[in-house]
Amino acid sequence: MSFTFIWVALIIAVIDWIAVVKRWKRLEYIAKPGVMIALLVWVWGVNGFSGPMIWFALGLVFSLFGDIFLMLPREQFIAGLISFLLAHIAYLVGFLQTTPPLNIVSLILAVLVGIAATRIYRSIGAGLADSGNQALRPPMLIYTIVISLMLWSALLTLVGKEWLPVQALLAAGGALLFFLSDTFLAWNKFVSPIRHGKLLVIITYHLGQVMIILGAGLHYIAIS
Repeated sequence: MSFTFIWVALIIAVIDWIAVVKRWKRLEYIAKPGVMIALLVWVWGVNGFSGPMIWFALGLVFSLFGDIFLMLPREQFIAGLISFLLAHIAYLVGFLQTTPPLNIVSLILAVLVGIAATRIYRSIGAGLADSGNQALRPPMLIYTIVISLMLWSALLTLVGKEWLPVQALLAAGGALLFFLSDTFLAWNKFVSPIRHGKLLVIITYHLGQVMIILGAGLHYIAIS
């Protein structure tokens, strides 16, 4: 199995981080979607978009659209939100290819994710109301529920028997970073500015995506 395009994705990601710091918009327009394209090429090369990996390929496609919508000169936030919502649904389905284990650990994980998501949404919801974006509260609530379910489904790989430890750690860690990236983005936009917020958002986002795809790829390709 070749990891060339995983490395390509990481290199392009670093270029994008530099573009964000330097505010080189033209380079960012190329590098940001370039990361998702490199990951799609990797999935195609090792799996051909077959089996459960089709869901992760769809997640990358929807993420690519989300990236484009959010970096347009006139940001299309709702279109970006819908695109990433679909990406999280695709990843959720990809992780739940078998019946999730229902035990005390999975229930504890569900409670912890639920508590964290509830507290985050309350703050973001208040920020939306204070900034005159009350209409965004329902779609943001739906988004919060879906991304929380995606995170929970990825964390379940840590307690199931099907996933090897390295695969599970990559997938769960990636999902957590993706969750944090979206939290940072919404917090920075609607609650209060975060120091180096845009850079923090893009670093956690890219690392999260790479880890999810690598973890899922190693798992599903190994069992195919």
